[in-house]
Amino acid sequence: MKRTRFIEQQIITILKEAESGVKVADLCRGHGMSPSTFFKWKSKYGGLEVSELRRIKQLEEENRRLKRMFADLSLEHHALKDVMSKKP
Repeated sequence: MKRTRFIEQQIITILKEAESGVKVADLCRGHGMSPSTFFKWKSKYGGLEVSELRRIKQLEEENRRLKRMFADLSLEHHALKDVMSKKP
C-alpha cells in the first residue's frame, strides 16, 4: 500500500487552513498535492481534531488486538472440542 508523505496531524492542519478561507487550489499548490487528494482527506478527516484522531487510532489498534485474541481462542476451543469428541 502506498504511504503518504503527510502524517495525520499535517493533514488536519491543512484541512483547518482550508476552513479558515484559503482556496483549495492554493493549498494544493503550496503543499504539492492534488485537489482530489485534498477532497479524499476532507471526507476522511473532516471535522476531526488531532486528539480525536489519536484516540481513534488507539481504538482501532485495541480492536485489532482483541480480534486476534478472539481468533486464537476460537481455534483453541475448536481444537479442544475435536479432541474431546474423539475420545470414547
